[in-house]
Amino acid sequence: MNIDINQQLALIKRGVDELLLEAELVEKLKKGQPLRIKAGFDPTAPDLHLGHTVLINKLRQFQELGHHVLFLIGDFTGMIGDPTGKSTTRPPLTAEQVQENAKSYASQVFKILKPEQTEVVFNSKWLTELGAAGMLKLAASYTVARMLERDDFTKRFKGNQAIAIHEFLYPLLQGYDSVALNADVELGGTDQKFNLLMGRELQKQAGQSQQVVLTMPLLEGLDGVNKMSKSLGNYIGIAEAPEMIFAKIMSISDELMWRYIELLSFETLETIAQWKAQVAAGENPRNIKVRFAQEIVTRFHSAADAEKALLDFQTRSKGGIPDDVPEVTVSIEGSDVGIAQLLKLAGLVSSTSEAFRAIEQGGIKLNGEKVSDKALTLAKGISVIAQVGKRKFANVTIL
Repeated sequence: MNIDINQQLALIKRGVDELLLEAELVEKLKKGQPLRIKAGFDPTAPDLHLGHTVLINKLRQFQELGHHVLFLIGDFTGMIGDPTGKSTTRPPLTAEQVQENAKSYASQVFKILKPEQTEVVFNSKWLTELGAAGMLKLAASYTVARMLERDDFTKRFKGNQAIAIHEFLYPLLQGYDSVALNADVELGGTDQKFNLLMGRELQKQAGQSQQVVLTMPLLEGLDGVNKMSKSLGNYIGIAEAPEMIFAKIMSISDELMWRYIELLSFETLETIAQWKAQVAAGENPRNIKVRFAQEIVTRFHSAADAEKALLDFQTRSKGGIPDDVPEVTVSIEGSDVGIAQLLKLAGLVSSTSEAFRAIEQGGIKLNGEKVSDKALTLAKGISVIAQVGKRKFANVTIL
């Protein structure tokens, strides 16, 4: 690593919310040896989304500087459930759910990280070996009073909301992960600060050099309000189809666009500043959003997929019908079927009431023509291209 320490620091600190402690990081960097950079992910869902990649992108930047990444999958802690930011106890996952999700994580992460500088580790390896005696010893290393200093625990305690004993173990186990891995740096979201500092405390008790803590901002979802989450439906999954990723990015507000670009784009800060200046001078923000959407699709798929996604988006925006409309066959009783029932059978809406609402709002088309008659029926034996909103299409054959 021949990069000047100040240059390393500038890259490491880009987009960071807090760095604790910078002086300690400088001392570690001065040694000129690859640092062990840890970030943990509980496999609570099978797919990674752009919110996860805020951290993973930072891990990649550490790799560009020659450091070694410890991508920790919390297969053990995932069965407890991270209480961070939760107002109620979170139901734990089964071992089968955790293992299935963990496999998916491991395959997706290398869309960003360099395999040769990444070690995928599972905390069940050392936490299972800890056993009951080790768990009791670990629990004795911290007090209930100190644990209740954590913001979400404090709020729940004052609000007379239940806190299960096992939830107190979660920060301790996350901290113990850092001891087991002898981590030099640990990354996490701003909501993870308490847990990250726990790693420093337990490393100190174990006689290890304390890890540096680096927190990253939490990425808002498509709604621009809540943290990106699959459970809230406001996410963009990195394994989603190119056209879906592109369309979802284009759907975010112009204001939120800058937040996404600053946290997710690999463009230089100078380039992003130029984009902002161009928009301030009158350029349509949509043009910047297109560039960013193509960058993200290229990262997780390919440049060809990004170009195809752009063409698909343009076709849909003009009310056209894309080339790759899925074929759907529906079977009906009788000689015809109502439009709402047809859309439900084709999987384009979840209920007939949703279909009726979409018709009222002008969001339903058949063969490119808007449908306004909720009593419309279609005969058995025909095929139509049905469209719901801007993104859902199906070439429906009625049998």
